[in-house]
Amino acid sequence: MSGRYSRRVEGYAIISEDGMLATAERIMPPSLMFDADQRFFEQGLDGVDVVVHGRHSQERQPRSAERYRLMLTRSVPALAPFPSNPLGLLWNPAGATLDEALARLGIPDASLGIIGGPEVFALFLNLYDVFHLTRAPNVRLPGGRPVFPDVPERTPEDILAAHGLVAGPVEALDPAKGLTMVSWRR
Repeated sequence: MSGRYSRRVEGYAIISEDGMLATAERIMPPSLMFDADQRFFEQGLDGVDVVVHGRHSQERQPRSAERYRLMLTRSVPALAPFPSNPLGLLWNPAGATLDEALARLGIPDASLGIIGGPEVFALFLNLYDVFHLTRAPNVRLPGGRPVFPDVPERTPEDILAAHGLVAGPVEALDPAKGLTMVSWRR
C-alpha cells in the first residue's frame, strides 16, 4: 500500500534491544511487558477507531472486545467475518483494499491503530502518521520475530527513517526501569 489517506494511521510496538517483538515461537515474553507501556498502548488504542493486526498479535486490554478490528490473513480470499468477534473482520490485502475492508466494517474514514506483526507493520510503512516505538532495556531475543521483516539487517529506526518518518524526543515511560519510547512522525 502506498499513498496518503485522510485517516490517521498510528503504529504501536515494544521491542527488545535487538529489534524483536516476540520469541521465535511468536510469543511475547514477560521481559517485554511493562505496566507503563501497557497503559500507553491502551490509551493509544482508545483513541483510534479500528485496531489492525496479524494472527499472532493481540491486545489483552480491558476494552479489547469492544474495539473494531481487522485481522490480516491469507486464509480468506478477500474479506470474511471474524469468527470470535462481531466487531472484527478477516482481511486479505491481496483480495481487498483497505478502503473496502473499512467500508465493510461500516466506518470508511476510520483512524487506525496498527499493532503488528512484522508483515502488518511493514504493510503500513508508507501510511503511518506516527509510529510509537518502545524499547525494552536489557532484553535480547536472538532469533525472535522482528518488528519489521528487514530487521536485524537494518535497524527499526533506519527503516522508519527510510519511509519518511522523523524521530521525536526520547520519552521515559518508566524511568526506574529504563523503559523509553520514541514517536516517529511523518
